[in-house]
Amino acid sequence: MPAVLTHTYGNSHYIKTPDGRQLHYMENGEGPVTVVFESGMGMSRSAWGLVQPVVAGYTRAVVYDRAGSGKSDADQAPRTLARMTDDLMCLLSHLGAGPFILVGHSWGGPVVRTVASRNPAIIRGLVLVDPTDEHCGLYFEEASVKHFAKMNTLLPLLARTGLYKLMGSKPGKVLPEDVYREQRQEDFTLQAAHTMVAEGAHFLQDLRALLAHPLRLEGIEVSVLSGTLITRMERNFRPSLHEAHRQTAAELAHGRLVEARHSGHMIMYSEPRLIADEIERMIISSGLTAPYSPHNSSNASGK
Repeated sequence: MPAVLTHTYGNSHYIKTPDGRQLHYMENGEGPVTVVFESGMGMSRSAWGLVQPVVAGYTRAVVYDRAGSGKSDADQAPRTLARMTDDLMCLLSHLGAGPFILVGHSWGGPVVRTVASRNPAIIRGLVLVDPTDEHCGLYFEEASVKHFAKMNTLLPLLARTGLYKLMGSKPGKVLPEDVYREQRQEDFTLQAAHTMVAEGAHFLQDLRALLAHPLRLEGIEVSVLSGTLITRMERNFRPSLHEAHRQTAAELAHGRLVEARHSGHMIMYSEPRLIADEIERMIISSGLTAPYSPHNSSNASGK
């Protein structure tokens, strides 16, 4: 008899990295493709609570915690983009031969892109969810650099006082109850704040390197989901990021821009079905079997 699943994400597992750290992941579903979700900077697997269960309905869907987040061990080495890429590759190697669709939100976008450029043979496609994009020049402006430095000091302080949890956990109320409970327990702790700082320490350096040495993604289908809802908080930043997303999609041989018209940065909370539909479409376009009902196809513009 198959085991009865008691968690929204399915079954929980651990793997060991070559240097002995434990990485935690959860999986559910089965199908022709393994979909692996990569969260944004400092975020655990909990970000995908409205998307992974839908995808698990038609294929294997895996969420995991990067080092120092969720239930994964912290890393004593610098958390560079290359180091995060190595950890994801370790997980993929454990999960099998593929093919894989990698889904990356925010800073997870460059992580999955780097993995795909290093291992194109096992990657069916990429779904980039409002990704960090080196074509957005605002990242490199002096005001942004000062902001990142300020947050590195503030975050641990906010975590110690409980304000980090108070402010950061509100958007997650839309998540399934068990996922939200774990997010509140894990994502806004002092350890989580230290992880965010560690991941952000090399952020601009790695972003500049991507701009100077573009990743090669020939033959890989890439969907760039870009939030177009401009809030007061993002009024100066979002138009520039959206234009960067448009440029990235246009420069890729198999790029596709999908506008999330009701979302800002957290598309997985406000339009989770848009992400799931794009994953389904990608599987179908490969000739593999999966149910497909394109609820949001009118939002997409491809080449």
